[in-house]
Amino acid sequence: MRRDDASAVDPAIDEDDRPLRRGWSTGACAAAAARAATQALLGGGFPESVEIELPRGLRSVFELAETAMSGVSARVAVRKDAGDDPDVTHGALIVAEVCRAAPGAGIVFRAGEGVGMVTRPGLPIPVGEPSITPAPRQYISQAVSSIAEAAGVPVDFEITLSVPGGKRLAEKTMNARLGIIGGLSILGTTGVVIPYSCGAWIASIHRGVDVARAAALPHIAATTGRTSEAGTRALYGLPEQALIEMGDFAGGLLKYVRNHPVPRLTIGGGFAKIAKLAAGHLDLHSRRSALDINALATQLGDLGAAPETVARASAVESGGALLEIARQAGLPIADRVAHDACAVVRQTLGSAMISSTGMVDVVVFDRAGRLIGRAGA
Repeated sequence: MRRDDASAVDPAIDEDDRPLRRGWSTGACAAAAARAATQALLGGGFPESVEIELPRGLRSVFELAETAMSGVSARVAVRKDAGDDPDVTHGALIVAEVCRAAPGAGIVFRAGEGVGMVTRPGLPIPVGEPSITPAPRQYISQAVSSIAEAAGVPVDFEITLSVPGGKRLAEKTMNARLGIIGGLSILGTTGVVIPYSCGAWIASIHRGVDVARAAALPHIAATTGRTSEAGTRALYGLPEQALIEMGDFAGGLLKYVRNHPVPRLTIGGGFAKIAKLAAGHLDLHSRRSALDINALATQLGDLGAAPETVARASAVESGGALLEIARQAGLPIADRVAHDACAVVRQTLGSAMISSTGMVDVVVFDRAGRLIGRAGA
């Protein structure tokens, strides 16, 4: 999945305190396109723009990028504007083609070009369905129903959603790992894209856990980046489905697993990220948590480093530099960090999760992907 949705609608601010421009999710664009296409299909013609109602009372107006009419269907495309968010779907066309369905069918969703299909259980959409998440299904249906009810016709429509080029764009998302094959997901809990929101990333972490649990995987691993993911996967021989890219959101992963236990959990990451976790930080982003060099230098002293070595380590400005000092001195600082991080993980997961599995471990890798520290199961 990608970051094209948000769990809140608070304005985002950039480094210069300039309000960042919000955007609209694929789901919101699809609702606008479906509403306009339904209006045309029922004889009302294509409007120049269309207004839709989104969750939380929000309303927005969308311009139509493309329109087409055939004998039995109407097709509308809306170009997605993600605002100031670096969304992979920014600028993509979101297309809805609407035709009448059999009496009593209600609203039926189909996947067109570039929209993925769900192939694994665990997601909120059943296997075999287009990857159009529940909230967009609801407000797309509402947008179409309002047009049909105003025209006095039954709400029986087939809606095919497409994203030209979506299959290629999906390669930049986590869809394939979640079992969403063939393209993108149509997302948007609120319909609004909050720039640089972490809500959608955390949601994708949760869906990864859900899919792993539904597949009854005996062991999953959550890692901070690609290097640690590759190292962890090779270390344990894990399938791709068992890997979760948690990034900086250790708290988002651990708090969810606390309530959705798994048989075994490995946390993997680089030295600096795991050192932050060891210090009790659950958000590992550099803007929201700092690496405590002095504390790490003190730990070198606890491991037997000479006072001059501790002093030299206290003066460095990066975890990598301190790690090199520890390596030269032959001191297992990465093991110590892994041990402390494992304690934080266990504490965050809580006694219920630990007593039910007891299988938690932490592994630490250097920048070259070499295993340098581990603790736990």
